[in-house]
Amino acid sequence: MDTLQFFLFIFQLLLCLNPISAVDFLFNSFTGITNTTNVTLIADALVDSSVVRMTNDSNQYSFGRAFYPKKVTIKKPFPSSSSSSNFSSFSASFVFSILPQIPTSPGFGLAFVLCNTTSPPGALASQYFGLFTNATSPPLFPLLAVEFDTGQNPEFGDPDDNHLGIDLNNIVSKKTQSAGYYNSTGGFVPLRMRTGQNVHAWIDFDGETMQINVTVAPAGLPRPMKPTLSYTDPEMANYLSSDMFVGFSASKTNWIEEQRVLAWSFSTLGSARDINTTNLPAFQPTTSSSSLSGGAIAGIVLGCVAFVAILVSICYLWWRKKMKEQEEEIEDWELEYWPHRFSYDELRTATGEFRRENLLGSGGFGRVYRGMLQNKTEVAVKCVNHDSKQGVREFMAEISSMGRLQHKNLVQMRGWCRKGNELMLVYDFMPNGSLNKWVFDNPPKLLEWGRRRRVLVDVAEGLNYLHHGWDQVVIHRDIKSSNILLDSEMRGRLGDFGLAKLYQQGEVPNTTRVVGTLGYLATELATVAVPTSASDVYSFGVVLLEVACGRRPIETSAAEEEVVLIDWVRELYARGRMCDAADPRIEGEYEVGDMEMVLKLGLACCHPEPQRRPTMKEVVAVLVGDNVAEEPGKVLSDLVRGDGGGPEKEEETTALQGNLPD
Repeated sequence: MDTLQFFLFIFQLLLCLNPISAVDFLFNSFTGITNTTNVTLIADALVDSSVVRMTNDSNQYSFGRAFYPKKVTIKKPFPSSSSSSNFSSFSASFVFSILPQIPTSPGFGLAFVLCNTTSPPGALASQYFGLFTNATSPPLFPLLAVEFDTGQNPEFGDPDDNHLGIDLNNIVSKKTQSAGYYNSTGGFVPLRMRTGQNVHAWIDFDGETMQINVTVAPAGLPRPMKPTLSYTDPEMANYLSSDMFVGFSASKTNWIEEQRVLAWSFSTLGSARDINTTNLPAFQPTTSSSSLSGGAIAGIVLGCVAFVAILVSICYLWWRKKMKEQEEEIEDWELEYWPHRFSYDELRTATGEFRRENLLGSGGFGRVYRGMLQNKTEVAVKCVNHDSKQGVREFMAEISSMGRLQHKNLVQMRGWCRKGNELMLVYDFMPNGSLNKWVFDNPPKLLEWGRRRRVLVDVAEGLNYLHHGWDQVVIHRDIKSSNILLDSEMRGRLGDFGLAKLYQQGEVPNTTRVVGTLGYLATELATVAVPTSASDVYSFGVVLLEVACGRRPIETSAAEEEVVLIDWVRELYARGRMCDAADPRIEGEYEVGDMEMVLKLGLACCHPEPQRRPTMKEVVAVLVGDNVAEEPGKVLSDLVRGDGGGPEKEEETTALQGNLPD
């Protein structure tokens, strides 16, 4: 053995004896932990006596995260041999307690999480364990979670209100299993996680086989031999990064649910160390003592039950009668709005009683179902809830105005239905779905440049109609590729007017609530929360860039300098390499001059100063090639650099109506 081989042997031996970034810790109690030395506490998470409380009872909407402060190496720099895995294995053991204030209230649960950041992008506070976005197709991101879910949401395929799940950066679990454990004879014993009792959980991840095993049992029982949930999937590698934070996350909305972590053990060196569960605190629902005898209490209970049963029966009969009247009753103020009113039974039949199979999508503004009317017309039915009849009336006053909008590039509203405080809006059905699915989501056939170009013109003309073609100005406020729908001829139509606002021409908007989607929001809304036509133009500029480049506005998996689409294209423009941003999948389908025009127009629309952005009239003129100007390319370049625009260059801005030369 020569000298070089000897040193290589010693180096490999050291690697085996001292694993890179090995982590092994045990918290039998969190007493005395008040800072980030041992545990990093985020948002509402705090150490309460000897346990970690994940949410704050006094806040209506609350979320909290607790992470080990140092990142854990999940993906090795290189395998120790040609046959070994690139991913490390780990073992975790912890004890948690979930105690609702009202046992019948909706549940939330908590999640064990691995993430390469302590603040996952797009995560919604107070929902989805404080980890996930509400997008139906979230971007690929390094985040793996094991959920201990105490609520049931049929939209996400939850089997019940007491289950475990494996989540890969999506609230829809890859695999679920009702909570429980296998006893010594192999029988399955259900385990309710929402009673306040201490639950012991074990999680083991095998980096070589990409298998994760989850086991739960009441604290104090020996660890069951068979895991409750086992999941193997090579796809998990896409949701793991080199170094990741490990910890817990939870959220809640209106109802109090005390989510606690009592003890925690973790190791990348083998099995996690055992937790001593004998001295852990116990949490029980609060009860009031009574001096009454057992017989008196039983009599009172029976009497109350009988009274409540009679009262409930009367209330139920009255409620059924009122609901029936309400379904058919048309109040005087409803006659002010557009005439076609569908009956609730008609829409319920059209959507198959609002079956999940007909659900097209859901979000913070409502659920959308596919339906078939009696005349064989396909429609989309959007269900919107309001807190009061007055809220419904105000909403209808605004939506009815939008129902009178008539343009070939807007999704047409066909009518409405009201049931109590629930409003159902009926739209034309768009059979080819949304634009983003044809550009980003690996469609059966990639949308070629010619069709993309035509869809952009369609949407620009529809948005121009909203801004300039009606007696009122309509500001959409949520322009994005997922709100651009394609009809049977693959023509683009702008839809989802749920956040839109109407103003008289020349009127100053009075709303101060920032709404929209991250990545499409105009820069000025961060400081002045007043939407304008210019903020719509900014969002449309982002759509121009993402359709031309085949990239989303924010790509977390891209190189650091390419994460934000606008900044990346602007940098390429400054270096004279703008066409490098074009979608490589459609190379050869476009003329260079045409692609440069679309990219420059997108940057012009995304100018940081609102007054220097073109109007939608000017954008349409550039896209369709009307009123050719002498130097349109120079004017667009000036707007991108910030040299043009504004009242002082009104004459040059008008040149935007020209077409770019080939």
